[in-house]
Amino acid sequence: MSVFNDAIASLLSPIKDLLDDEGVSEVMINGAHEIFVEKKGLVYKTDNQFPTEDALISAMRAIAQSVGRVIDNDNPRLDARLPDGSRIHVVLPPMAKNGTTVAIRKFTKEKLTLNDLIAFGSLSKSAARFLDICIHLGKNIIVSGGTGSGKTTMLNVLGSRIPKTQRLLIIEDAAELQVKAEHVVNFETRKADPTRGVEEVTIRELVISAMRLRPDRIIVGEVRGEEALDLIQVMNTGHDGSMGTVHANNPVDACTRLETLCLMGDIKIPPDAIRKMVASAMQIIVQCSRYHDGGRRTSHISEILGIDKNGNYISRDIFKWVQTGKDPETGKYIGEMIPCGYVPTFFEDIVVNKLPFPKSQFICPEWYNDLKKQAA
Repeated sequence: MSVFNDAIASLLSPIKDLLDDEGVSEVMINGAHEIFVEKKGLVYKTDNQFPTEDALISAMRAIAQSVGRVIDNDNPRLDARLPDGSRIHVVLPPMAKNGTTVAIRKFTKEKLTLNDLIAFGSLSKSAARFLDICIHLGKNIIVSGGTGSGKTTMLNVLGSRIPKTQRLLIIEDAAELQVKAEHVVNFETRKADPTRGVEEVTIRELVISAMRLRPDRIIVGEVRGEEALDLIQVMNTGHDGSMGTVHANNPVDACTRLETLCLMGDIKIPPDAIRKMVASAMQIIVQCSRYHDGGRRTSHISEILGIDKNGNYISRDIFKWVQTGKDPETGKYIGEMIPCGYVPTFFEDIVVNKLPFPKSQFICPEWYNDLKKQAA
């Protein structure tokens, strides 16, 4: 493997400084001569270039080979991991009109904790404590958000808070999660390669295997296909405290997206029944958002209470991030995460388990009530 690593390192030398720069979270290549980076949530153009399009394609082929995949005219897309754990996605011409197009999502070396998220301003202390309690009580949690909003980071942090006595199974398309827990089993899907007689192994098949391997909790890294139905069934059949991430803009959209994904397969379950299953499986949704100032924040922590008589999902915000201003010098948004005055339905569990989280923590601050009155 070190031969591959050396080959990849030399072929990627035109962007070595960007990959080594800890401030860079993503490198975007739009053809050999146009390279952008993301720093602190904002995108900048760099002077780096690959000498030729062929040099760029050679680097991508070496990466594909190192993970047992192929990228060529017949397979013009690649989803893989670099030796350091960074995620890479490639699309070749003629599909990519600008030339070979690549995005490398950098792998963060340091393991973040809830305290780090509080320090970054992504969470308030009470919201972090509340999420800790949700994990302790075995509530099902879906982390929802757009691309680059911090879903994987949030799932890593939450997964690391799982009690040590529990067995956790993690299933992903490309292994990204770095959950620090005592008893973790990681599964990764496999793409088909007919030339070598290799058959595909899907997330769906791995979920079925995971169910038979005595998990206490199951985490599905990213739910984007018919495996959504399996995760919903996992959550509804005694694996309390299971988790996953989904692409959606708000908590209600997250439920609708899961429902749509459940219906993608050739299932014979009526849509109404699927909606009820999703509504009963979903308990807490953590919404991650990327704001225009480049900041990644937890915009909502909400509880899903089932569906109303019109068949719509009922969502109640427990905490949310509220912008109160903007720093004229840095352009950064000023705001804070506040409780919304809603007490979750499982508050009794918090009391019975003697967890130190008084009801007063859910009271909405007076200034926000005044702000709402002024807006009205």
